[in-house]
Amino acid sequence: MLAYLYLAIAIVAEVSATCALKASAEFTRIIPSLIVIVGYGVSFYLMALVLETMPVGITYAIWAGLGIILVAIVGAVVYKEIPDFPVIMGMALIIAGVVVIHVFEKH
Repeated sequence: MLAYLYLAIAIVAEVSATCALKASAEFTRIIPSLIVIVGYGVSFYLMALVLETMPVGITYAIWAGLGIILVAIVGAVVYKEIPDFPVIMGMALIIAGVVVIHVFEKH
């Protein structure tokens, strides 16, 4: 169960870093740039810990799928980048794929 906690924190760190990447203005703003570096570092370190107990395919599917959804939500709220219907449908398919992988995994 600790692996899921690490994975959740890794996802939040990655989403924070990705959102700060836009705010960094091509690494010309120091605080967002530091958030990018620390966020990705924390994310990959925790993901490495998760990979000790979870299969890489499952780990990455959850990490990438939830990361995409959360970045889109933050983008909509913070940057007013509202996704259109095809984007929303694509995200719904990503969520469905993560659920299918997780429910039907055999290990």
